[in-house]
Amino acid sequence: MTIEFKVNGMSCQHCVAAVTNAIREHDAAAQVQVDLASGRVVVDSAQPVDTLKAAIDDAGYTVTAVASGTATGGTAR
Repeated sequence: MTIEFKVNGMSCQHCVAAVTNAIREHDAAAQVQVDLASGRVVVDSAQPVDTLKAAIDDAGYTVTAVASGTATGGTAR
């Protein structure tokens, strides 16, 4: 399932890596695309939305919106 998160607090490539790694700790096969400019994180994963949201929150970032079943797109960083 593809899930789009709106995430606050990301400002650099370290943030991209931290969010990506946090998600991949729960699903090593997850496809993660992060767009720093928009604060958008698109994840293609079999994990539940709540698990992925908690992973992002635990990494120190704030998820402000979630949309499930979105089309993949954006820029992988």
